[in-house]
Amino acid sequence: MWMTIRGIYSTMVNRRGPNGRFKQAMSIAKPASLFAALRLTVQPLPMPPTARSSSIRKDADSAEPLDPADDDAADEQDAGEEKLRSGIQSIEVGFRLLDVLTHEPRAMMLRDLAQRAGMSPAKAHRYLVSFQRLGVVAQDPLTGRYELGGFALQLGLARLARVDGVKLARIALAGLRDRLDLTVGIAVWGNQGPTVVHWMESSYPAKASLKLGDVMPMLSSATGLLFAAYLPRSKTAAMIARELADTRRWAAANSPRTPEDVERVLDDVRAHGSARVEGMLLPTIHAFCTPVFDSNGDLALGLIALGHEGAFDIAWGGEVDTALRECAQKLSYELGYSPTPR
Repeated sequence: MWMTIRGIYSTMVNRRGPNGRFKQAMSIAKPASLFAALRLTVQPLPMPPTARSSSIRKDADSAEPLDPADDDAADEQDAGEEKLRSGIQSIEVGFRLLDVLTHEPRAMMLRDLAQRAGMSPAKAHRYLVSFQRLGVVAQDPLTGRYELGGFALQLGLARLARVDGVKLARIALAGLRDRLDLTVGIAVWGNQGPTVVHWMESSYPAKASLKLGDVMPMLSSATGLLFAAYLPRSKTAAMIARELADTRRWAAANSPRTPEDVERVLDDVRAHGSARVEGMLLPTIHAFCTPVFDSNGDLALGLIALGHEGAFDIAWGGEVDTALRECAQKLSYELGYSPTPR
C-alpha cells in the first residue's frame, strides 16, 4: 500500500514539479476516486513462512492430540470386517476341486475332475498346478490322474489330533435343546458300559432320575441298545448275557428276553440307524439315541434325546428323530467320518 501511495506522489511531482503541487493535485482529485484507487490496489500481504508455521503449531497445540495407534487399530478392524464379508473368491472356487477329490475314492483325470467341479479343464489345470506346488494335490506321473497330496493328509491328521468329540457334541446339543426344548445328553462307552457324560434339561424336565456318570442298561435303554448294536460283540457280550439272566431286574414289558430277541432288536437298530425305546426303562418316558462315528467308522458316542409321553415326538422321521440325526451327521463329519469308503 505504501508503495502505491509513493508512486502516486512521484507521478504528481514529476508532472507538475515539487513546489506545492501535491496539494493542488489533492484538491483537484475527488476524495471518493482516490480512496477507491487505494482500496483496489490494497492486497493481503503474504504471511511469512515462519509466522505461518507458528500459527499451525499453535492450532495443533490447542487441538486434542491424535494417537496413531488408534488410527491403525481402526484401519485393521475395518479391513478385517471387509475381508470377512468379501473373502477371496478364487480360493473358494479352487476348493471345489479339493472337495471333489475328497469324496472320490480314486484318482481322477483332469476332464472328469473339472466337470465334477463345474469348471473348464483349462481353468482347473491352473488351480491344480498351484495345489501341486503346495502339496495339497499330487499327480501320477504315469497316468496323469490327480489325487490328494501329502499335505492334505497332514492337515487331516492335525485336525483329528485336536478334535474333541464330546466338546463338539456339547455345543451342538445346546443349540438343539434351545431350538426344540428337549432334554438331551451324551453317552460314551466306559469300563462299566454306556455312560452318561453330559446332560441338559429342557424347560419341562423329564423325571428320568439320570445324572452324570450313570451307566445305562444294555437291553432296556435306547443308549444301551445303540452301543450293543454298533460295538464289537466282544465288548458287549458279557453285559448282555448278565442282563438276560437277571430278568427280575432288567426285564421290561417289551424288552428282549432271549438271545434271539436281542438279535432281532439290534438288527432293527442298525436298520433304522438309531435306537428308540417307548417307556421301556421308565414308564411314560420315550427316548432316542443316535450314533456319532469317528474317522475309522467306529462308534464314538451317542446323542440322547428323551421326553414325556404325549409331549415327545417318538415317530421315525419325526421332528426329534430328524433333528437328532442331522446333529449326529454333522458331528460325525467333524470327527472325520465318511459314510462311503475312501
